Amino acid sequence: MKLINAAIPSALMDGGDGLTLHDVTLDGARIAAIAPAAGMNDVGALDCAGGILVPGFVDMHTHIDKGHIWPRAANPDGTFMGALTATRADHPNWSPADLRARMDFSLRAAYAHGTVAIRTHIDSNPPRGSVSWPVLAEVREAWADRITLQASSLMTLDALPDDLGPFFDFVTAHGGIVGAAFRSMPDIAERVAALLAEAEDRGMDADFHVDETLDPESNCLEIIAQEAKRIGFSGTITCGHCCSLMAMDEDASARILDKVAETNIAIVSLPMCNQYLQDRVAGRTPRIRGGTLVHEMRARGIPVAIASDNTRDPFYAYGDLDMAEVWREATRILQLDHPVGDWPRAFFATPADIMGLANRGRLAVGAPADLVLFKARSWTELFARPQYDRSVIRNGAVIEAAPPDFSELDGLWTSPH
Repeated sequence: MKLINAAIPSALMDGGDGLTLHDVTLDGARIAAIAPAAGMNDVGALDCAGGILVPGFVDMHTHIDKGHIWPRAANPDGTFMGALTATRADHPNWSPADLRARMDFSLRAAYAHGTVAIRTHIDSNPPRGSVSWPVLAEVREAWADRITLQASSLMTLDALPDDLGPFFDFVTAHGGIVGAAFRSMPDIAERVAALLAEAEDRGMDADFHVDETLDPESNCLEIIAQEAKRIGFSGTITCGHCCSLMAMDEDASARILDKVAETNIAIVSLPMCNQYLQDRVAGRTPRIRGGTLVHEMRARGIPVAIASDNTRDPFYAYGDLDMAEVWREATRILQLDHPVGDWPRAFFATPADIMGLANRGRLAVGAPADLVLFKARSWTELFARPQYDRSVIRNGAVIEAAPPDFSELDGLWTSPH
């Protein structure tokens, strides 16, 4: 298969800003050649007519164990505590059959939208983890030829057992990595040190929820950076959210980011969910934009990825694991434009690198022929509409895939689990 006159973001090839026209030859499951557009209509080629061509999306922060529970577990007030309470109340419904159905539904949506790799967080407090992790391992195997699925454990830092060994053993036995949700506490430095030391001994990465609040006194990210540097952590630490930076004065946030830049910490921003939850007070218009200081991070060379986060659950009432939507909304919320520069990497190459997927997130000879083609021919066209008419290419061929109908889940809301 040959694609001609495809507009490729320069950031996903050799760097630079803008879009350049190329002809791309696919040989089965791999990209065989990429060359500047010849301007000729080859017989049998697919003329992209200047449409934007990107590799498959990499969505590195999701919660597919929670996904789509909103119809039976709505957030009563849209706050973080409302989300936490509603989710915990729904946990008894998370049977293997319920989890399997919702996880599969989420992955089918992501696949239809053009995503090739996902990292999900799995609620792991006992006894929740003993049910969810085996199902996750089963679903990962079932989807192995369509989506690369990684997983990280999720529980609050203070809920982790004092003896971390057996917990690490359990998570790694199911193919996951260990993570935690951080909040300020008196012994946080000691807890962080113990968690990172165990991960270091095992040669593992870690993935954390950090400072998901607009409290300017919340500085867990700084403590993680200090401890990572102190022990010389050699893996990659991913810190998601980091919203409190938005509420700090510039001197404080600069101090923290300077420390982060000295470590192997990568950041994943979740702007859609953070816009939904943060600075929400009944009857009052929000004052502070959800997100984190992505421009200041990039200026320091800190890797920044951007991802979906929650989908139709109490933490975010909307979403469909559509990274094109995430790309569009993040561009608006975080002002990733004028110029667009290398920000496209945050949805492709950067999360792929953080996840250790060297063959994903780029358009290069030898890379997988898993692509997404938009009719949009410019950034303004791409971000102006939802791009429902995109073409998804898998293994070198256009696939016929559509997101599953929400009605498929109706039985989950009427049947006991």
